[in-house]
Amino acid sequence: MTDTVSNRAISATVPEHDHGVSFGEAFKVWLRVSALSFGGPAGQIAVMHRIIVDEKKWIGEHRFLHALNYCMLLPGPEAQQLAIYIGWLMHRTRGGLMAGILFVLPGFLSIMALSYIYAAFGNVTVVEGLFFGLKAAVLAVVVQAVFRIGGRALKNNLMIGIAASAFIAIFIFQAPFPLIILVAGIIGFFGGRTGSPLFKVGGGHKAGSGPILRDEDSLLGEATPAHARPNVAWSLKISAVLSALWIIPVLALWICLGPDNVFTHIATFFSKMAVVTFGGAYAVLSYVAQQAVGHYGWLKPGEMLDGLGMAETTPGPLIQVVQFVGFMGAYRDPGSLSPMTAATFAAILTTWVTYIPCFLWIFLGAPFIEKLRGNAALAGALSAITAAVVGVILNLAIWFALHTLFGQVWSWNVGGLKFDIPVLTSIVLPSLALSVAAGLAIFRFKASVITTLLVCAALGIAWKLAVG
Repeated sequence: MTDTVSNRAISATVPEHDHGVSFGEAFKVWLRVSALSFGGPAGQIAVMHRIIVDEKKWIGEHRFLHALNYCMLLPGPEAQQLAIYIGWLMHRTRGGLMAGILFVLPGFLSIMALSYIYAAFGNVTVVEGLFFGLKAAVLAVVVQAVFRIGGRALKNNLMIGIAASAFIAIFIFQAPFPLIILVAGIIGFFGGRTGSPLFKVGGGHKAGSGPILRDEDSLLGEATPAHARPNVAWSLKISAVLSALWIIPVLALWICLGPDNVFTHIATFFSKMAVVTFGGAYAVLSYVAQQAVGHYGWLKPGEMLDGLGMAETTPGPLIQVVQFVGFMGAYRDPGSLSPMTAATFAAILTTWVTYIPCFLWIFLGAPFIEKLRGNAALAGALSAITAAVVGVILNLAIWFALHTLFGQVWSWNVGGLKFDIPVLTSIVLPSLALSVAAGLAIFRFKASVITTLLVCAALGIAWKLAVG
């Protein structure tokens, strides 16, 4: 213990040195990272590790993983938050802003373009075929996510029980996703405090393999930069600015347009999502689909799959699918605006309230992350939340399967409980065939997600053209 304290003290007194990376060079690197960030958080983090740690040697392995562990404790897309964190370490606040914005920008522009095409030409045979194929592939990708996260999180019977309980809560009782996450987090927090080994499991992404770059051998070095040390005044100032940028537009819409306006609904709903998106995009998408389709009527069930197909085939966080949800919500309820104008504004608004909190979490908490290292209670909470997420994603997979493989789905109410039951005679055989093929490609032949999506999209187009 004494040696650890001494080492930290020595590290804190090591003179800072110029890491030699200019802001302009960093811009090019983060632009490259963002352009290659396909395949969900695991793939995005692997790309970031390869470029930032292995190739550029900006920071060492230990610092990279420590930052990643902190980001995994936060709501929101951990890969984007990790980019903010590293950008901030290297080039202060403007570096964090640059890295975080660039990480989102390519996906935002791509999904905006695809949304325009979808809204304007969605009934064209080629476009119908494109999304027909993507839906089948997305179903296989979501099933893969269940196995991938489940294999990492469900290491004992307790975690399996938490996952099963989460599935029952959302599938049978339609429990809100935030409530499931809250209950799981509380169970894990107090379980972790007891020191029970049952709560010492949980997630993480493998950063990479091969020789490990030590922090002291990186360009940043092992010392903590002066701007990265706790400063309460700076934290309060940056938090106030970011909170205002987040909350004031929401309040302005509420006051000017009223609580029942579509833009107010979008701003408030996705602001809530920004606070409870633990466990990644797949976990929260179940709740988004539940609300966007069932409650607000912004989308039809199949369209949620179309949006996820867009997010899967474009760079950036998968949670960017919410941009498409907001776009279509306002497109169908534009008020006094033209549909495309309203949809464009809604897409920007959705993206704004989704990502502004990510900058807030990093800039507020990053200087204090040393206090989180080795905290058993927080580790337990993360483990339980990750287990609950498996159950939620399983619900999402079933929901997607019902609306991808069957043309008709009935809502069956029994004792106040609502079930979606497929009409077996309405099974869509081409969708089933494509889904099975996508599953074989991913599970049997280890094809990449992006390859599977592109091939299924091409097959979907070919099928629709063939049948006219």
